[in-house]
Amino acid sequence: MSGLHCARHLLSATAALALTLWLAPRSHADEPVDVELVLAVDVSLSMSAEELEIQRHGYAAALTHDNVLQAIADGAYGKIAVTYVEWAGTGWQHVIVPWTVIASRADAERVVAQMSAQPPNSARRTSISGALEFGSDLFAESGYQGTKRVIDISGDGPNNQGAPVNLVRDGVVSQGIVINGLPLMTRGGFSGVYDVNDLDRYYSDCVIGGAGAFMIPVNDWTQFPEAIRRKLVLELAGPASPYWVAEEADYPPVELAQDKPAADCQVGEKMWRNRNWMPDSR
Repeated sequence: MSGLHCARHLLSATAALALTLWLAPRSHADEPVDVELVLAVDVSLSMSAEELEIQRHGYAAALTHDNVLQAIADGAYGKIAVTYVEWAGTGWQHVIVPWTVIASRADAERVVAQMSAQPPNSARRTSISGALEFGSDLFAESGYQGTKRVIDISGDGPNNQGAPVNLVRDGVVSQGIVINGLPLMTRGGFSGVYDVNDLDRYYSDCVIGGAGAFMIPVNDWTQFPEAIRRKLVLELAGPASPYWVAEEADYPPVELAQDKPAADCQVGEKMWRNRNWMPDSR
């Protein structure tokens, strides 16, 4: 093949490649958003069907609340990317809503419609560490670039399956991801045998982490919708926002008693090993 023919062949191949790239749909890989947010929701068997519905409705109401939408609109880009995941044991994490941008009420309502399309399922065991690992992996495939990456995890009991939760927490935080918590201290569901006292302290010491991480305990299911709304506003607005100041003024932060020892981050695993007759619920 002559040099001129080779050159013509190369130019033709280059032109074809350029045309293919031009015609291909554009990737969202570099699309900026203010926050990439993983909503990781506990659906272990310790939660009753009624409580699972309360959770779904609480998230739906929060995502379409005026205060949350205003916090989104006031961001530098005026939009966030969110995914909604339900989790239980180590191998049970289901993406209910894949990564979706919320920049308007219509966007939020589409997310809620997708979230509510099917009733929630539940499964055995409670692996907070598994949920955190799964959530952190989701950021790699989000298709968006957030100025902040957050895993918002709720649950009604300690980790009892999978890797130690505090070690996984530390690994996730080292990636620059913030973990905020919503401990559900509601004493509901099918069984209370795996409940731990001071679940809020457990979440504070063993689960949450990263710059500005916080948790909001829920002591009764009637508090859940308001707690979710507050949590989203704080996550999206940030401590420099007037919304953060207003929320703290209306609801002073919970201060954990300092005279109590740190939570045992293996308490759930120990309870599971010593369960004997206990039902295989969480």
